[in-house]
Amino acid sequence: MSGPSKHRLFRPETLTAIGIIVVAAAFMVPTLALKPISALLPGAMLIGMAALSLLLLISDQRAAGDGEEAKPMTAAPKRVLGAFMLIACYALATDFIGFYVSTAVVIPLVAYVFGYRSLPGLALATCIVLGAIYLIFDFAMAQTFPVGRLWTS
Repeated sequence: MSGPSKHRLFRPETLTAIGIIVVAAAFMVPTLALKPISALLPGAMLIGMAALSLLLLISDQRAAGDGEEAKPMTAAPKRVLGAFMLIACYALATDFIGFYVSTAVVIPLVAYVFGYRSLPGLALATCIVLGAIYLIFDFAMAQTFPVGRLWTS
């Protein structure tokens, strides 16, 4: 005898996709109040996240229609929860100690949480990401990132 039938909308990937679409839409509202050049990156990222989530939603619903069993979202939920906690701490740290310092700490921590253990690789990836962000936004587009309340007071 099979277990109780679950509704198609309660599949983990479907719930995740719907959640991401809702959150991206909610974050899009304050983005619309920014200057056009400042809103470009966050707007593009939010639209991209929503579009990719829509593809995930369609894919998962097709699988549900074909009778495929729902897969668990992750084999390591503690690792994913830890990454989400790091991202929440990153948002707070950006406000207090600034974008560049926070990013320099969080990039290697998230990579380490997800299993990348090469210290030279972590350092190189962090330098490449921070360097690219600086060159593109600070240098080429003259956009400044938060310096943090700690340094401005």
